[in-house]
Amino acid sequence: MSPEELVYLGILAASIPVGFLFRYLSPPVKQGAALLVGLSITIATCHIHTLHSLVTVIGTWIIIKSSWRYAPALSLSWTFLYLLFFRLVTWFGLPSPTPFANAVQLLLTLKMVSLANEVHSFHVEKKKEVSSFAKSQVIAVLSQEPSLYDTLTYSYCYVGIMTGPFFRFQTYADWLRQPSPLALPGRVPCLQRLKLVPVYGALFLAVNSVFPLAYVRTEEFLAENILFRMFYMVAVFFVFRMRFYAAWCGAEAGCISAGLGCYPENALSKPGGGPTVNYRYNYSSDQTTDETYDFKTIQNIDCYNTDFCVKVRHGMRYWNMTVQWWLHHYIYPNAPFKAYTLRAGWTMFISAYWHGLHAGYYLSFLTIPLCIAAESAMEATVRAKLGPRGQNIFDWVHWFLKMRAYDYMCMGFVLLKASDTINYWMSIYFIMHIIAVCCIIVGTVLKGGKREGRRGEKMENVEEKTGDKTD
Repeated sequence: MSPEELVYLGILAASIPVGFLFRYLSPPVKQGAALLVGLSITIATCHIHTLHSLVTVIGTWIIIKSSWRYAPALSLSWTFLYLLFFRLVTWFGLPSPTPFANAVQLLLTLKMVSLANEVHSFHVEKKKEVSSFAKSQVIAVLSQEPSLYDTLTYSYCYVGIMTGPFFRFQTYADWLRQPSPLALPGRVPCLQRLKLVPVYGALFLAVNSVFPLAYVRTEEFLAENILFRMFYMVAVFFVFRMRFYAAWCGAEAGCISAGLGCYPENALSKPGGGPTVNYRYNYSSDQTTDETYDFKTIQNIDCYNTDFCVKVRHGMRYWNMTVQWWLHHYIYPNAPFKAYTLRAGWTMFISAYWHGLHAGYYLSFLTIPLCIAAESAMEATVRAKLGPRGQNIFDWVHWFLKMRAYDYMCMGFVLLKASDTINYWMSIYFIMHIIAVCCIIVGTVLKGGKREGRRGEKMENVEEKTGDKTD
């Protein structure tokens, strides 16, 4: 493990017992302590580069105070432009930010855009209340506009400050106002989330030692048998998954120990977004009550479904789930295209930009819409015409190809450079691109006219909308 990874591990490990201590604090003390701990971590790891995050926060707050109507668009423009400056600071003779500063900046960008949208929704609902003389029934809308202090404490809250998960300001405010945090579940769900972390960590270290990524960049690798070269991407993606499974499960445990994102199950919370229906906490001493709570709001990974869901587009839902919610609510609806595939492509482009400027991100993320188009074409024209047994076989083949597609795209994500990514893909003859294109061609030939094609696209859009409500 690198020194940076050891620091991340230390921060994650320390956040769990610290979280349990935070349950004993009153709201004002909790708010100040969360800021103090988070800011201390940031300064200790980012040093002078902490100023980047501070400038981003102050700039967003000024935008919100100046014009709440245009705050969502302006905050997105401001934070993403600052991301560009942040990544090109060496062009201006400034020192290169640390990896920790980059992690803080990424999460802060999501938070600031979300905050601007939440404040916008608050004012819109407030105006509706004035005009209708009735209290708004909209779920998860702020009760008041955050002050500068509120904005700073949300931005530098120690929970997930470098590793995520992303959570909205409303989730943070609910955490501060929890009436009886000690009565909420903590130890059991925390241990439940941590139970497989040692397994993920051991598998990460073991497989990474046998299949190091650096070997892919060597001439010796290109001389290997093509089947070995193809298998290597399977091993690399496995290492990639184990690393993030361990990190994100640990990060979720830190949230759970503090009680962040704990809501009644009947709130029907979504990862990243929080409750979707009205709810209330029940602290009755009556033992007959069956009030149960969950931490879905801060769930960032569904390890089982990431590995075993059938479709490429569903795999995206179970990976980095809180960020997927952010993309789905703040980027996808505002895409400058109407067609599903193009909107998905735009969303993946923004996701790639958020991750960084390395060409490998764009090569990987922009392959996803191609894979989605391929699986949609085959589902509409092949799977739909099969019987139950045939559909079962189709789904197993689909799952296998989905996993190979993610193996393939992961190589761009970890190799980063365009030359390294293309050299690897070329060494296996761009096999997943070719399979995807062939599936689209077969689907186009079999679909039987433009009307059916339009109907398939409409069904795709319906599935995406209903999937967001039910998954």
